[in-house]
Amino acid sequence: MSQRITIDHRSAPTTLRHPEKAHRPDNPIQRKPSWIRVKAPNHPVYHETRALMREAGLVTVCEEAACPNIGECWSQRHATMMIMGEICTRACAFCNVTTGMPKHLDADEPRRVGEAVAKLGLRHVVITSVDRDDLEDGGAEHFAQVIRSIRQTSPDTTIEILTPDFLRKDGALEVVVAARPDVFNHNIETVPRLYPSIRPGARYYQSVRLLDGVKKLDPSIFTKSGLMLGLGEERMEVAQVMDDFRIADVDFLTLGQYLQPSAKHAAVEKFITPDEFDGYAAAARSKGFLQVSASPLTRSSYHADSDFAKLQAARNSRLKESL
Repeated sequence: MSQRITIDHRSAPTTLRHPEKAHRPDNPIQRKPSWIRVKAPNHPVYHETRALMREAGLVTVCEEAACPNIGECWSQRHATMMIMGEICTRACAFCNVTTGMPKHLDADEPRRVGEAVAKLGLRHVVITSVDRDDLEDGGAEHFAQVIRSIRQTSPDTTIEILTPDFLRKDGALEVVVAARPDVFNHNIETVPRLYPSIRPGARYYQSVRLLDGVKKLDPSIFTKSGLMLGLGEERMEVAQVMDDFRIADVDFLTLGQYLQPSAKHAAVEKFITPDEFDGYAAAARSKGFLQVSASPLTRSSYHADSDFAKLQAARNSRLKESL
């Protein structure tokens, strides 16, 4: 019988990892429901993937964000690499990534990422980053360099990026789009009403405009975005976000359950049932998204390789229907 665990996202002392949250009152971590279960990460390939990341000196969002799917993904050699360091300039109430002042950019990182992708033999790779508000371009050129490095070492690998919002970074989006990733992902995370408490450093309509801007610059690039559910959002608010996405021609929507990383993070207001996720997915499909992934354990890069194949097939099918 395979061992199963319920993920506990509590990590290093909150006052060290998240000093900006130390003054906040504790939000007790609720017992997770039976449907949020994952296998323990004990597969040999999991350890091989972890060793490769350490050998290359690379950071992964799988570890930094305490993703519940790390055991499954790393056992299939799927790891989402997080560039530009492990310290974020934002202080979002949901996020487990360390907050503070980041170090200087590592100019050798694009080369190491390209080599790691080649060693893993990835068909599809996801590259994300911390927010780098301290940089003039928000890290846009660094993203572009990583994309070019992967193209050089693994020309057949498709590339998905998950970027910051590049708030007040004029020209940054154009730099990243010019490098031509296959998928441009930027997560909205929650509904507009909750931004002041959940994502205070961001602006909802800036994020929507970013996704819309990708399509205006290069309609061939797939766009993708996602929300965490269970933070207190109302169903009609989620529906409105879906409508905003469709106006911006977003291709792929992901919906997953928010899991509280520590007592100092935002509380889980509700655990959404699998049936409720199915209802959200049906509503999203009716609005015309090419691809929808909605389940308690859905995350931005979960099953990203197989989902990319589905995206391509859905676009081709729609093009045929329009002829």
